[in-house]
Amino acid sequence: IQQVFKQLFYMINAVALNNLLLRKDVCSWSTGMQLRFNISQLEEWLHGKNLQQSGAAQTLEPLIQAAQLLQLKKKTPEDAEAICSLCTSLTTQQIVKILNLYTPVNEFEERVTVAFIRNIQKQLQERNDPPQLLIDFKHTFPVLFPFNPSAITMDSIHLPASLNLDFLNKV
Repeated sequence: IQQVFKQLFYMINAVALNNLLLRKDVCSWSTGMQLRFNISQLEEWLHGKNLQQSGAAQTLEPLIQAAQLLQLKKKTPEDAEAICSLCTSLTTQQIVKILNLYTPVNEFEERVTVAFIRNIQKQLQERNDPPQLLIDFKHTFPVLFPFNPSAITMDSIHLPASLNLDFLNKV
């Protein structure tokens, strides 16, 4: 069950983040607030179902960071440093794309300046990120089956003659 929910939450993360990276109309402060609220609801549900050890919440980390990126101030060099230190699960390309797509919804917000985005790129240039913008939502985690050893010893097993397993010998 834990593995199923880890995979499901990974797919939620991938689809939501890919939509965020492809749609200019959703890159805003209010979308960041809504995403963060929805993610906290998912995390709370995991905790309520005692699935916090499943790793499902960790698969949402890039989406959490993207939501926080949408909510952060984006003006000063200190803001750029905060973004670089916070967004460790996002690639440089993803951070820059979200900043380029950022669209102010009301008059209190401003577009992200080109100089600010260049500052972010300069600070993140030493990262060895993969050149991948979108997340592969078809990625599947390996299924792990727990090993539960049997209490029955091999010496106590009787093989019926009807199975025609005469070629097997007890050692």
